[in-house]
Amino acid sequence: MGNRVKGRVKRKGVKAAKSSDMGSKRKLSRMGKLQKKDHSGLDATFIGRSKCLKKLQVSLKDFRRLCILKGVYPREPRGRTPGDKKGQVYYHIKDIRAIAHEPILHKFREFKTFMKKVRRAAGRNEKDEAARMDSLAPTYTLHHVVRERYPRFADALSDIDDALSLVYLFAALPSQGRIKTAITNKAKSLSAAWGAYCATSSAITKSFVSVKGVYFEAVIKSSTTRWVVPHAFTQNMPRDVDFRVMLTYFEFYETLMGFVLFKLYSDIGIRYPLSVTSVDKSSASSILAANLHALSREARASRAAVSKVVSEAAQTTNSDQMDVEKKSTGNKSNKKLIKTVDVALEKIAGDDSGDEDEDDNGGDDSDAEKDAQVGAPLKAALEVLAEEEEAAIGGGTGAVLDDEATKRRRLFSGLTFFVSREVPRGYLELVCLTYGGKVGWDGDDSPISVKDPSITHHIVDRPKLPSSFETLPKSREYIQPQWILDCANFRLILPCQKYLVGADLPPHLSPWVDDEEEGYTPAYAEEIERLRNGETNDMIESKSDDEESEAESSDEEYVEPKVQAPSDDDDHDIESESDDDVEEDKEKAEKRAQKRKLEEEEEAKVLAKTMMSKKGTRLYGRMQHGIELKQAKVAKLERKRRDLDKLEKLQRRRQDIVTKNHKPEGGQTMLKAKLDRLKSERKAIEGDYKNTGGSMKKRRKK
Repeated sequence: MGNRVKGRVKRKGVKAAKSSDMGSKRKLSRMGKLQKKDHSGLDATFIGRSKCLKKLQVSLKDFRRLCILKGVYPREPRGRTPGDKKGQVYYHIKDIRAIAHEPILHKFREFKTFMKKVRRAAGRNEKDEAARMDSLAPTYTLHHVVRERYPRFADALSDIDDALSLVYLFAALPSQGRIKTAITNKAKSLSAAWGAYCATSSAITKSFVSVKGVYFEAVIKSSTTRWVVPHAFTQNMPRDVDFRVMLTYFEFYETLMGFVLFKLYSDIGIRYPLSVTSVDKSSASSILAANLHALSREARASRAAVSKVVSEAAQTTNSDQMDVEKKSTGNKSNKKLIKTVDVALEKIAGDDSGDEDEDDNGGDDSDAEKDAQVGAPLKAALEVLAEEEEAAIGGGTGAVLDDEATKRRRLFSGLTFFVSREVPRGYLELVCLTYGGKVGWDGDDSPISVKDPSITHHIVDRPKLPSSFETLPKSREYIQPQWILDCANFRLILPCQKYLVGADLPPHLSPWVDDEEEGYTPAYAEEIERLRNGETNDMIESKSDDEESEAESSDEEYVEPKVQAPSDDDDHDIESESDDDVEEDKEKAEKRAQKRKLEEEEEAKVLAKTMMSKKGTRLYGRMQHGIELKQAKVAKLERKRRDLDKLEKLQRRRQDIVTKNHKPEGGQTMLKAKLDRLKSERKAIEGDYKNTGGSMKKRRKK
């Protein structure tokens, strides 16, 4: 080629296009390298579902199962999607690569091959061979998937809400179609084990009954968990629900719940799964009660293990004491060592109460050291036992309650509830046990009889009490189930008057609604707050009557007083009126100043709004629009509340009129009976006055 000659045009490279005026290197630096297909852009990051099936060589059913078990969900590509690919389902390429190396995928392929062999044997009419091969079907576990998706226990506990809701749903479904009996039984056992733990650890903080079911919230290990329990009704199986997908979710959640429950029960010193025997199931009318029986039995076993540690420590102390007595020969420090557990306890109590004065003899220090060596194991064992007993749950388990759980535990302590047979016992039993109460029910397996005098509250859901309840002890209160939930939500023992049998119940307020944030506090919430502050029902009723009377007086028309000429005797009244005029002038001046201040603030807001940018003005407008909607909602609620109060007052007045005009058996109205009573009382007073020589009759003016 040689050097370039001046004035001659540079020749293009061999690889450059004939239509291009740029060389190959210059074109590469300007335009970039031509990328191959599927190496950049949308195709390099995301992959469609049909390509996923070709890449993994699985059916659509198995691909869905893999995605559910591994937690892989479709992705929406960022940026602009090509027109020919809009509406397509995309997955991230890294997720598909991870699924390709999943051991479960190999198990699916092995099962597919196994089913071919079974079908071949069945097609050849080799039934014995097909039955023999049925026991050789490949199986798999999801333990590694749970450990991979939730490397920490806190992660699993924070993501258990959906698992609980689905488990409780399967526990309420009937066993038909794809839902086998083994699945519903497993769901019932898991839900009962979770309920038993929540009841014994006092973990449930909120509960609410709605149309969909009973909502619960529990705080476990500083993690908030919320789930819903369906009502105990006959469930209809909808046809538009794909139960195969739900069963795949249940398969994963079953393993997850097993991990979580094993950890929770291990922390309180109880082995999981609970050994629920046939005796427990036969003696209990529900699976929750059977699990509670098993839990209490395991707790007693752990308590026995602790007492065994104490006895072993005492035996070790006695053996050490015998060895010391054999070795000690005539030394001054040869005192009588501790020989019994009682003496050791006295010695430990003496050490805790205070240090004793040291003696002048030098040998006493060595004696004290020997006594400390002897009593140390026993003291350590007793301290552990005392700590466990102080914050034990359900009588002897190793779980320690925090301050909030201890407060919840004390709410129903000392109260005994009996649940009537028409009341759903599941969620009520759970709430009562969580807050420290005792529960009995109508059945042979109930720990409390219906005639037990220790029952304080009898839960009934009927319009009126049946005649058979008249033979029961009179020391109990008959209440409706809502009283339990309201007391638990407000952490307060509410009066039973509004929850008696046949009474109109107060509103069931949701514990998840923040009244301060919403800007509206219901009337019943205000009443409960006054009860919490120490006011009684009589004080609250008197205040409400005063408010009603003030409202009625304000509604009445104002009548102008007649002007009279001042007299000499009214000087004091004139002075008081002048003082009132001065006070009214002060109030008017304060109102004018307040009004002027509000106007200035409004002008300042308008001025600041004019100084805003266009974006800030739009943002401020949206904020004000949200505030106005919130205020309108609050005003609507307050208007409804006023209308309801007026309606209640009208109904009360009508009831009073009906009771006044009601004629009793004697045929007299209430007013007539009152008039006769007053006349008889006046005659009695006149008779007493005549004995003194006087008369109560009015003298006629002449």
